[in-house]
Amino acid sequence: MPYYRRLRDLREDNDLTQSQLVEKLGMYKTTYTNYEQGKRDLPLSFAITIAKFYNVSLDYIAGLTNECRKLDENL
Repeated sequence: MPYYRRLRDLREDNDLTQSQLVEKLGMYKTTYTNYEQGKRDLPLSFAITIAKFYNVSLDYIAGLTNECRKLDENL
């Protein structure tokens, strides 16, 4: 599964609209929309931000694993 589909799934699983998410992250909606639609490559720095925001691994966002488990906050 391409990472951009994971972005949408994570957002929807957390009951957030794109507008709500970009407001929380302090970014432009068009930029995020391009990431979520796969029109623009996801920078590593933003992938880290999203992983921390949703408390999931970078492997999950990248599609290297299908296991969407919450990370241990003590790591």
